[in-house]
Amino acid sequence: MKLMQKLAPITTASAIAVSTMLVPAVSHAEFTGNIGVVSNYVLRGITNPDSAAMENNGAAVQGGLDWSHSSGFYLGYWGSSLGYTSGATIDTYDSDGNVTGSKDGCKKTGDCPAVGYENDFYLGYAGSAGKFNYSAGLIQYYYIGVMASDGLEVALSGEIAGAKLAVNYLTGDVVWGNAGDMYWTLGYDFALPSDFTLGASLGYYIYEKSGKYIPKSRPDPDGGTDLEAKSSAFRHLNLSLSHPIASTGADMNITAIIGGQDRYGIDQPYTFTMGVSYGFDI
Repeated sequence: MKLMQKLAPITTASAIAVSTMLVPAVSHAEFTGNIGVVSNYVLRGITNPDSAAMENNGAAVQGGLDWSHSSGFYLGYWGSSLGYTSGATIDTYDSDGNVTGSKDGCKKTGDCPAVGYENDFYLGYAGSAGKFNYSAGLIQYYYIGVMASDGLEVALSGEIAGAKLAVNYLTGDVVWGNAGDMYWTLGYDFALPSDFTLGASLGYYIYEKSGKYIPKSRPDPDGGTDLEAKSSAFRHLNLSLSHPIASTGADMNITAIIGGQDRYGIDQPYTFTMGVSYGFDI
């Protein structure tokens, strides 16, 4: 599915409205963009290459556009190539985990595309209260080549003294999550000498145990008893080191992903990703 590793697939922008008692407030907006490539696309700590849950086990091209207004409102788009598409069929389940039927995994039977694409559209409001910065928004996920994956998340975040706590709440059942799933992240960036930046991000999930596309239990890939869905789990710890590439405006980064567990308690292996990105004003 859908988050270079995406910790929360939303770009928030804060703006300050300048005003005095004698001078009217100045209103302005900014357009920015970004484009990049990553060695593999790991979303929310799922690193198991044997599972379709890994977004791309090879290089992925990614990019986005952002608009922010001095009032605090923002909207944007982010997209990525994927390393998988839907299977021929997708099973559906009842609340007890029993199969109730199946649906075509492709828009046309036998017409599954070779690659998939993720598209994230988001909007919201960012503001501050003293030294506390906050944002609230919505993210609509739209997939090409991957059926039953389009979903809507509510995204909330708060930041103080450089530490940021965020949560994404999934509003409907999709193949990558159940309605009510909550993905929490806690992150902090450390400035290092010579323009290096070290970023740390901890991810944790609170799960709804069953949904239309994700059952309460699944077969053990190692041949043991069926695995029951967990109510919550540590998902990942990401440690990223980034640095500008001379004066090109581009940045390079390497991320060590210390994997936790997925919904069924399956351990995720540790891995590394590398990437180059370029940000620009429009």
